[in-house]
Amino acid sequence: MVVQEGLVARGMARYGFAYEGVTAVERAPAGATEDRHAYLFGLADPARAAAHGYEKTAGEGKPAKPPSPKLSDSAYTVLHGEPPGGGGLGAPPAPDALNEEDAARVDSGIEVGGRKVPAGGCGREAYRKLYAPAKDSVDLLFAFGLAGEAHDRSKGDSRVVDVLRRWPACMDKSGYTGIKTPYEVVEKLDLQSDLGGAKAVSAAKADVSCKREVNLVGIWYAVEKAYQQRLAEENAQTLALYERQRAARFKLAASAG
Repeated sequence: MVVQEGLVARGMARYGFAYEGVTAVERAPAGATEDRHAYLFGLADPARAAAHGYEKTAGEGKPAKPPSPKLSDSAYTVLHGEPPGGGGLGAPPAPDALNEEDAARVDSGIEVGGRKVPAGGCGREAYRKLYAPAKDSVDLLFAFGLAGEAHDRSKGDSRVVDVLRRWPACMDKSGYTGIKTPYEVVEKLDLQSDLGGAKAVSAAKADVSCKREVNLVGIWYAVEKAYQQRLAEENAQTLALYERQRAARFKLAASAG
């Protein structure tokens, strides 16, 4: 995202406009990616459960997002490839292109300061340069899509289905009845208003303890990893192209930095 904003700024500079884009304050906090994966199978860290219950952001805080800088009409047009408010009621959408290769043949029909504005403006141009430079560009989310598919497949696997039957039985013995999956503990126990309170901590500790007793995370992780490997083999050619294009993105990122 920061690299993309750097490319936008570079494009805007061609027209004489300064563009700050995303600031350090707006960037995702360190550890955001780790947190997302840490909760893939629900709460699993006993220390976290005992200290914070189901409160995921305890102690991290959230930086305030500064307001977007005010753009002149000309700067807005260069950034978005159309004037503020678009072309008016009933006007056709502004010309755009799916990739930078095609964009070279698309006329935006807009000039600012005697220079032609790229299709979709400098915002779309930066996106295409980074994520879709050619017709054969693999979608940036392709690998994430495979990971999501592996997770979805794992849910229906008999080994995961079995462990997801044993976890509620353990929770029943701990006094938390009627909870079918680890993902619905907060809702079933009505903990939304106090995710880090004593009641939440107690439930979280039981939740994690039961996951460990039935080896939920270990089994589910192994099953999901197997599906990931199978999907990687089935999509080996596309993934190889994805890797080459990612290397090109890193090179572009270095030049934009």
